[in-house]
Amino acid sequence: MSNQLKKRVGSSCLFALLALCSTGLQAQLIGAGAGDLPAEQQSRFSDQAEVDKATTNSNTNWQSGRYGPVKNNTARKPGEAIPSFGNHLFSGGFRGVRADDLNADYVVAPGDQVTLRVWGAVEIDRVLPVDAQGNIFIPGVGPIKVQGVRHGELDGRVRNAVSSIYSSNVQVYTNLQGVQPVSVFVTGYVQNPGRFAGTPNDSLLYFLDQAGGIDDATGSYRNVRVVRNGSTIATADLYSFLIEGSLPRPQFRDGDTIVVEERGPTVTVEGDVARPYRYELQPGAMTGQALQELARLKSNVTHVLLRGARSSGPVSSYIDVADFGRQNLQSGDQVVFSSDMRDDTIVVQLEGSYYGPSRFALPRDARLHELLDAIAVPQDMTDVNSVSLKRVSVAERQREALEDSLARLEATYLGASSATNEEAQIRVREAELISKFIERAREVEPNGRLVLASNGQISNIRLQDGDVITIPEKSDSLLISGEVLVPQSVVFSPGRRANDYIQGAGGFTDRADKKRILVVRQNGEVREAADVTLRPGDEILVLPAAPTKNLQLASTLTQILYQIAIAAKVAIDL
Repeated sequence: MSNQLKKRVGSSCLFALLALCSTGLQAQLIGAGAGDLPAEQQSRFSDQAEVDKATTNSNTNWQSGRYGPVKNNTARKPGEAIPSFGNHLFSGGFRGVRADDLNADYVVAPGDQVTLRVWGAVEIDRVLPVDAQGNIFIPGVGPIKVQGVRHGELDGRVRNAVSSIYSSNVQVYTNLQGVQPVSVFVTGYVQNPGRFAGTPNDSLLYFLDQAGGIDDATGSYRNVRVVRNGSTIATADLYSFLIEGSLPRPQFRDGDTIVVEERGPTVTVEGDVARPYRYELQPGAMTGQALQELARLKSNVTHVLLRGARSSGPVSSYIDVADFGRQNLQSGDQVVFSSDMRDDTIVVQLEGSYYGPSRFALPRDARLHELLDAIAVPQDMTDVNSVSLKRVSVAERQREALEDSLARLEATYLGASSATNEEAQIRVREAELISKFIERAREVEPNGRLVLASNGQISNIRLQDGDVITIPEKSDSLLISGEVLVPQSVVFSPGRRANDYIQGAGGFTDRADKKRILVVRQNGEVREAADVTLRPGDEILVLPAAPTKNLQLASTLTQILYQIAIAAKVAIDL
């Protein structure tokens, strides 16, 4: 660490946010009470450090405090076809739900049954069917035309008819008790065309679901017709139902036909959109604007890649999203929306012992010392020589290196042949050991810790988006973990060696490798215990011994244990 940096520690002005330092750093702070650094520190970073730019960074994950790429578990597998928008609609959710046929808008039809109760001067209690002429026959009153009458108007129609004969002291109550079942044909581009039973007030989706739904490869979700006696009485665009909840509700009659037409022109959509699907566009609305309204772009989209075929041959264009709305599309086009605007800022986070907010938006070329010189820390409480940094790219490389080592371990030992039965038995035991070890090792999450301190100096590295800078507090304790009987934290005592602390923790376990004792520093550095002098804040980590007489296998396992200890500060049990 520079002399200038140490001086700032003594005056409690080292490191950040309150920034009384002369080497400037203008940064906007993200968090409660955030504000600009003092004016004298703003000469270098001008207007680049905008919080809005940082917060729109697509790599930012505010929940975890890490800003690297976030894994997308819902990503489509390579080679998997893009589904049609609406293909999830028919999964059985409609076929089991029958309509309530007693709603006020239901229109009475022949075959329906009407409950009639009359009391007072005359008493009648009957269930009257609606005959083929559309009438119900009431004794003493005669036929009453009810076909075409809405359910909500039925009681008034019957009451008026009864009152015309029995003018006084008569009370009338009517109710539609049951309706005539209907059978509806479902045909066209559906999974299972056929004739399906239902009620007049069942929805269009009910009958389509009975037929297994629309054929995703050839059927149209935007052109579904209801045909009666050769004429179309209703047309449904299921996109309107999916997006707006709008769906025509014809009252079906026996013999009606639902026809799903052939799919119209389609465009596939991928990239930074809320709904990556294959969309069917209406012939008169083959524009980029119509597609954007369906796909729902994410807020940070800036460009569009359009690929397709025209009469002149294949075409490919990369255009600004503002110009895409006026672009004419054709069936078969592929559209990829993307955020292709490189930020001028990065976001870094602080953790540990410091004053002020925890996040900064900085220029892309900001360096560590510039930030540290602008951070205030608690005087006499901060270990400024143990600053370290966690980086997403480092964690990824650690993970890749560990995975490569595990893959080599599998390839070398799990597939090896045996010359004798005794050797085969040994191989089986080794394979079981290796398999369990690999399973546990793959659960380890590397922390991406980057060691910055060396010989009392802190490297002035360029910061990257997502870096997490750790400024630890001074510690009075020391941790003993791994293969010891009683893992614990104890008060640091100068002059004691690693073995002294291990004995105080109950000694080694039977599985311990007494020659493999590591010391993990607060700055992330990992050293052999025999090579260092212990200091407060250290962790003594006792590795397990490889339970095998195969020296080559034992050496390989020990190497991987070292990798894991460095990457995650843990000792996996063998």
